Amino acid sequence: MSRQLLTSGSPFEKSIGFSRAVRVGDRVLVSGTAPVWPDGSCPDDAAVQTRRCFEIIAEALAEAGASLTDVVRTRMFLVDSSAADAVGAAHGELFAEVRPAATMVIVAGLLDPRWKVEIEAEAVIAS
Repeated sequence: MSRQLLTSGSPFEKSIGFSRAVRVGDRVLVSGTAPVWPDGSCPDDAAVQTRRCFEIIAEALAEAGASLTDVVRTRMFLVDSSAADAVGAAHGELFAEVRPAATMVIVAGLLDPRWKVEIEAEAVIAS
């Protein structure tokens, strides 16, 4: 089975040893995705951050031949439980019909203190 590595161009991919996403067969696994804008900015709003994470995830999925409708699992890492409703609502905007298995976990922190959320996704491409 072939293994397709998808890159974001991050300088950390080689030094850390990871890919933005990996496609193996009909599965696409998207690495933890942070709310990063091209100019390096990061608004404080958790819902806006969540939507940005999913924009980046959708781009990676598209590059692998998948879409958000193929997502079967999401994992959302939050630094504060007070953001859970906003993150959950933004997730629901995209996945109300798809309804993937989903996990929301509160963590001690993320790499950048501006980030309120980081999200992973897994998709299975329908044949």
